[in-house]
This record gives sequence, structure tokens and C-alpha cells, in this order.
Amino acid sequence: MTIEKFDSIYQRAAQRKGGKDQLELRLHKPLSREELADIPNDRWLAAFTEKVFQCGISWDVVRKKWPNFEEVFFQFRIQPLLLQPEETWEEKASDPRIIRHLTKVMTVPANAMMINIASLKNGSFGKMVAEWPSDDIIGLWAYLKKNGKRLGGNTGAYALRQMGVDTFIMSSDVEGYLRSCDIVDSGRDTKRAQQAANNAFNQWQKESGRSLSEISQIIAYSCGDNRI
Repeated sequence: MTIEKFDSIYQRAAQRKGGKDQLELRLHKPLSREELADIPNDRWLAAFTEKVFQCGISWDVVRKKWPNFEEVFFQFRIQPLLLQPEETWEEKASDPRIIRHLTKVMTVPANAMMINIASLKNGSFGKMVAEWPSDDIIGLWAYLKKNGKRLGGNTGAYALRQMGVDTFIMSSDVEGYLRSCDIVDSGRDTKRAQQAANNAFNQWQKESGRSLSEISQIIAYSCGDNRI
């Protein structure tokens, strides 16, 4: 297996998007480690919760109701949520102001606990994320899947990207490209596939000096049905 040079991927993406300037305008860059460390715990929980509720439903529907989510879940402040008695969560799951889904609602206390435990060990959840080795982003995905609730698959990765973490995404376009190049040859969520993808992205990062987030977007723009 020969991994395509990143410059070739970049040139193809630029051609499809109307030139280098237009491509660069489309790229979202990650936050610095210092900026990530400063993000309060409640915003991490809010991001995880939003992505959990967006699974299997229109993202816009969740966004329109999001102010109600903030109100119902105490602005996602960790300690007040952890103090809620168990019966409270069934009540919240039946609240018409939010999307009524008990299983998804129950991720709120579970993921609040994950964030709280990480904070006790690292000072804050943001500090843990900021200090995570950049060449092992799939390790952070695995942490969220193991210690959180409903944060496996692409859910955790999308939430991290939304928060400004430097991560690639196994979107349909990226996954399709990796498969076409025989980099990935097993199920998307398997350790084998994720490690192969991680290795390829680390190589492209060394070649280009770009963030994983930028590389991921450029690969997606270089293939699929998103040509301009």
C-alpha cells in the first residue's frame, strides 16, 4: 500500500473548489492547547449532549430547541446535575420543551460523571483534552467511548471537532477515500481501521505541517459529490 502524497490530495481539492484561495476559505482550524484548556466543563457536556441528540435526527431540529436544553439541564453545570435524584431524569425526559428520549437524556448524568472524574484527575476536562498526545487522537475517541455514554462511532469525534479539538473525522467522504486507497479495509469503528487512518493522517501531517482537522477537510473536499 502506497499512501498518496498530501500535495496531490491538496491540488485535487483546490481544483474541485475553485482554486487554492477558495479552498483555504473553507477550512476550519482547531483551537490552541491553551484555548482548549480554558473551556469550562459545562461546555464540553453541552457539546456531547448536543451531538448525542443529533444522532438520527435533523441537526437543525436540535439547534432550534437548544435554548430549552440549556434551561432544562441547568446550563449543563456539572455539580447541580450530579446532585439530581434518579427519578428527576425520567421527568426531564418527558419535558415537551426538549426532544423526549429517555435513553439520550440518561447520557447527561453519565457524561457529567465522566467529565467530573477527568476533572478531579487533571484539573478540568479541557486540560485533559489539551494535553492528550496529538498523534493518538483515536485514543481520545476510545476514552470517550469507554468512559462516556453514546459517544462512540463518529459522535465523540464530531463533538471534539465542534469544540475546536484537532481531530480528523471518519465522514463518508473521508472513509470512502481511505477505502479507495486500501488504507482502511475493515469496519469504520474497528481499532484496525481507526489505527490505519490515524497512521495515515499522522504521515500527512508530517508532510504538510497542517492540522488533522484541515487535512480531514481537504481530503473530504478532494473526493465525493461536493465538487463546485
